[in-house]
Parts: sequence; C-alpha cells; structure tokens
Amino acid sequence: MTLNPACLGNTYPPLTTTVTRDAIQNYARACNDDNPRYFDDHAAGEIVAPPMFAAVVTWLSVLTVMTDSELHADLLRLLHSAQAMEFLAPIRPGDSITSTAKIASIETHPGGESMALELVARNDRGDLVNRSVFTSFIRGRRSSAPPVDSKAEATNDRGAPLVTVAQTIDLDQTSRYAAASGDLNPIHVDANVAKMAGLPGIIVHGLCTMAFTAKVIVDQLCAGDPARLKALAVRFSRPVFPGDTITTRVWPSPDCDEHRFASDRRSSVDPNGLRSADRDRLRTYSYETRNPDGLAVIRDGFAEISP
Repeated sequence: MTLNPACLGNTYPPLTTTVTRDAIQNYARACNDDNPRYFDDHAAGEIVAPPMFAAVVTWLSVLTVMTDSELHADLLRLLHSAQAMEFLAPIRPGDSITSTAKIASIETHPGGESMALELVARNDRGDLVNRSVFTSFIRGRRSSAPPVDSKAEATNDRGAPLVTVAQTIDLDQTSRYAAASGDLNPIHVDANVAKMAGLPGIIVHGLCTMAFTAKVIVDQLCAGDPARLKALAVRFSRPVFPGDTITTRVWPSPDCDEHRFASDRRSSVDPNGLRSADRDRLRTYSYETRNPDGLAVIRDGFAEISP
C-alpha cells in the first residue's frame, strides 16, 4: 500500500516532553559524547542538552505521524534518508518542550516513495528552540535492499580537509540509543526483524550517526561549546552497522548556500530567528562521513556555526 496523498499538508496536535537531567545525560552517553557541558554544572554555568537532543523532544511528533493509520506508512520498509536541523536556543533540564509536525511533501521515486515532515519545537517560555525537516524513504514492495545514493562515491575536489576524525560505533550502540532517544524501531535492535525488512542485519539509527558527526563539529570547530552550532543537515547514503569505524572529514565552505534553510526561512517564518546581520557572521562547513570500506554513509553534510 502506498502513502496516502490526501495526508499531504496534515498538521498534527502539539505534544509536550519534560526535559530532565537524566534524559540529557543518558542521550549524551548513548552517543558516546562526554562533553562536560552536558554533565558538569561548573563547566559553563549550567548543564545544556547536546544539540541533537532536539531529536528526542520532537520524536513523539514523528511517531504520531508515522503511525497515523490514514497515512499507510509501512514502518518496516521505512528508512531515514535525510535530516536538516536548526538549533535556535539551548534545551536545559526542567524545560517543557512542545513540538508540532506537518507533512510537507509526499513524492514517488523509482523503488519507493519519500515523505518530509516539518517539525517545530518551543519551550515553555515560548522560545523557538528547534526547527527540523525529517525525510524518510519507504521502499517499494519489490525493493529488498536499502537505497544507495550513486552520487555518494563521487570524488570531491575540496582539497585537504580541515578536520578528520574517526569514531567507532559500539556493538551495543543501537540498544543504548534506542533507550535514550525513544526510537524503538526493531530494525535497530533485532537482527531477525532487520532481515525481514530486507536489511543485512541491525543498522544504526541515522540520527545516532548524525549525533556522532555533531560531536565532531562541536568538539573540533566550536571549542566544545554546543551553543555555537546553529544548523546541521545531512543525507544518509548508506547504512552504518554496529562495530563500524566511521570517519568524518570537514571542509570550510564560506560560499555554500545549498542548505541555508536556516538563513532563508527565519525572517519570514518566525520572529525568534537571527537577524540578517547575525546570519552574515555565521561560518559554514561541508562534510562527509565514510565507513571502513571508504564508502559514504553521510554526504552533503552541512554545518553552520557562530564565531
């Protein structure tokens, strides 16, 4: 059964998540992120959540859309294909974050369909804390293997990377991430279910892989200050597996406009966005992440940080 096009434009009711210190720290540990800003009150005045924790406080909204019986989404054949996020205000223990979701697009492609969700999250003070676009690909019935982006292996001509970091995915990473994030999709924790879905075995959550790359950006380019990371966008081009060592390479890209959704939409969508003068001061970077075979698992990576 295909996605129901009548659901295009549907907006779902707001859902609220109360943020706790334990939830923040469990998420950081699940992403192998030991940044003191997430654990030590004295590191920078108060504990804040990792930027990618925004995925936790919006997850109930994603799940509400995906389980809408009128949408007809086959969750076993669904793969996360892309994610774009704006980090507009820190998330702290004690915050109540309310998120909403809207189905922004439903498209047909060779081998399946794609769907994009627009997610907006605000704290209990009314501040906009995050905007995200969550894009998924639902494989057709005749497609047993996950889609592979043929552009992913193109040789780049960006020269030597500014940053190169290798990180190893733990064998229990997916179970820890599932518990900390609330994403309990069995393809990430049950090898039998993953194989039933046409996968070779358990695969790592796309948002977990993205969180690993966010750590690279924060540690290497933001001097460990997560508040300096303003936007992150990626395309997931191949699955990552427990035990893999992934390598992220980052290049400066001051003229990159491909993913400037953060800059383009703030002034017209929400008054809490950055002023034009503030946006002009942001630094942009491109990046990619490859698996042990040298094949891209993340491409078109984009990061926007403040000085």
